[in-house]
Amino acid sequence: MTDDDLSDFQRDTFSHDGKTRTIFRRGSGPAVIVMGEFPGISPMVFDFARRVARTGCTAVVPHLYGAPGRDPRPAAHGVAAAAANIAVQGVPICVSREFLLLATGRTSPVVQWLRALAAHEHERCGGPGVGAVGMCFTGGFALAMAVDDRLIAPVLSQPSLPMPFTPAQRRSVGVSPADMARIEQRCANGLAVMGLRFRGDKLSPPERFESLRDQLGEAFIAIELDDADANPDSVMSPHSVLTEHLIDEPGQPTHAALHRVLDFLHTRLAGSPTGPETG
Repeated sequence: MTDDDLSDFQRDTFSHDGKTRTIFRRGSGPAVIVMGEFPGISPMVFDFARRVARTGCTAVVPHLYGAPGRDPRPAAHGVAAAAANIAVQGVPICVSREFLLLATGRTSPVVQWLRALAAHEHERCGGPGVGAVGMCFTGGFALAMAVDDRLIAPVLSQPSLPMPFTPAQRRSVGVSPADMARIEQRCANGLAVMGLRFRGDKLSPPERFESLRDQLGEAFIAIELDDADANPDSVMSPHSVLTEHLIDEPGQPTHAALHRVLDFLHTRLAGSPTGPETG
């Protein structure tokens, strides 16, 4: 895979509270906010967004950090360039006040912008509500967005914030107590939350999913995969369920997990499972 020119996505901007960001949009039907991984919105994340669009939804990809469409893997630009890209993108995130890398018991401020985006896209696209898929750094954002009744299909793929150095950080998903109380109330009234991780993933530790089970009960749909299920061609240890470590072949556990996510989004937003995906 090489860099993605994104020629099949509509580019737009969205502004809220003085912050304007580029968004990439594809498809029609109810909106699904697709948030990228670190160090940016890779071609694999955009490919996932394309699959969301093929289910009859509008994939909306906000540019939160990084270089949209750049392939971060060493095979694309070389080892030195890949390392430099990680370093260049990592510094702004670490010092940004919008992304809380270490704090427990707090919701990252960028979530307010994402909630406003979800409300805007719901008004624009219609349907019963909005979906959200967060990956890695943005994994917990999908849950934090669910304080709004319009968010009806949150998916947390390998949620990695706060960075899991302490026991409290390993159990936290980066949502404030007040926000979590609202989400728990919504789950008691029918909201379902899906989460995905590899069992050996230290960036998204098992304690985080145990905490979500304790707080959300049966409303939390956990998909935990063995490390051996990950794509062995990746240079990273098993982490990115829907992108880097996906083995996109029928019969593979990651392929089945991907389709469970697509069916979850389509069923919650459009009222029926997607059936086998083509293309």
